[in-house]
Amino acid sequence: MQETIAVIGLGYVGLPLAAAFGSKRPVIGFDIDSDRVQQLQSGHDKTREVSGEELAEAVYLSFTDRVEDLQQCSIFIVTVPTPIDQYNAPDLTPLVRASETLGKVLKPEDLVIYESTVYPGATEEVCVPVLERVSGLVYNKDFFAGYSPERINPGDKEHRVTTIKKVTSGSTPEIADKVDLLYAGIITAGTYMASSIQVAEAAKVIENTQRDVNIALMNELAMIFHRLGIDTHEVLAAAGTKWNFLPFKPGLVGGHCIGVDPYYLTHKAQAIGYHPEIILAGRRINDNMGAYAASALIKAMIRAGLTIAGSRVLVMGLTFKENCPDLRNTRVVDLIAELEEFGCRIDVTDSWAEPDEARKEYGITLVSDPEPGQYAAVVLAVAHNEYACLSGAQYRALLQENGLVFDLKGVLPAEHSDLRL
Repeated sequence: MQETIAVIGLGYVGLPLAAAFGSKRPVIGFDIDSDRVQQLQSGHDKTREVSGEELAEAVYLSFTDRVEDLQQCSIFIVTVPTPIDQYNAPDLTPLVRASETLGKVLKPEDLVIYESTVYPGATEEVCVPVLERVSGLVYNKDFFAGYSPERINPGDKEHRVTTIKKVTSGSTPEIADKVDLLYAGIITAGTYMASSIQVAEAAKVIENTQRDVNIALMNELAMIFHRLGIDTHEVLAAAGTKWNFLPFKPGLVGGHCIGVDPYYLTHKAQAIGYHPEIILAGRRINDNMGAYAASALIKAMIRAGLTIAGSRVLVMGLTFKENCPDLRNTRVVDLIAELEEFGCRIDVTDSWAEPDEARKEYGITLVSDPEPGQYAAVVLAVAHNEYACLSGAQYRALLQENGLVFDLKGVLPAEHSDLRL
């Protein structure tokens, strides 16, 4: 008889994983948010990562917010968020609380696998001691641990949990084999067994750190080329004709991964006495891009003879990336805040974001139908399909006389916008 799996945390990472396992074996999806559990029990996922059909196909999957329901499980997979605090330090509170919850139901021979992004060593230095303390059990004698980093890309319908190669690891050689075999049962792209939990943790945290640094380079190049009066996207198109030129673009860097994970690595590096140079420099550049973009727009508006104070600006898109309702750590809010500092009146529209969530998290009331002919500037901040496919005439229809289109994402034909990063 197959062991029952519990997936702890049913967000963008946990739900697709639970559904994949739940189509093949008994799975209990656990979340402390009772509204989320009720929503999933009704067959609806507000994140749009798992369709109603996919939930229906997960015939062995059930949902609960009751800790006692987890007692029947022997494999626990933790997929809770690992954010940063206001000082850019790792906030492991969700991970610690999840570990405390599991400690209450942990039994001899049980296995706990962590998928949440952490710095190298966190699983065994932070999580395992919590499990031992609460359960009274001994690590690698009574219970075991594994780490298999999530690689979910929200909004991506091509690269799904089962079609992305999975890194696995375990606290003993035998457990490493068990963890790898477990995931091999659902991952069609195959698995890669790391030599240790720390190696797997480090592999995850550098994946997004690498992307962050590359985007920071593009952002710095954009600032240089802007001062030279050169279109950055034309430069990148020309450079991209070389076979090994990497296709990164400038832009705002937010979300729960790229804008967060590097701080986990730099935190650990500083804890051991090493001050990272390149990683933190890249973070500084990317964290300041909202303010830079706002300043570039204000300068363009002044050159166009537009009044700044009291001018209306429409920001199209609030989520951290295109075709996804995820508002976590969106850096569009930096752009909005900076424009408001200049005295602009900002309207924000987003075809994907949940209005209640936008209001609750950022105090932003979304506009569903922007008024034609009313805006001094329109900023394409998030390239949702609904926005990227609009014609130049449709953008111009939103503008007042001499109004500007700012294509922050660089997805519109050059002739359809007045300003690009």
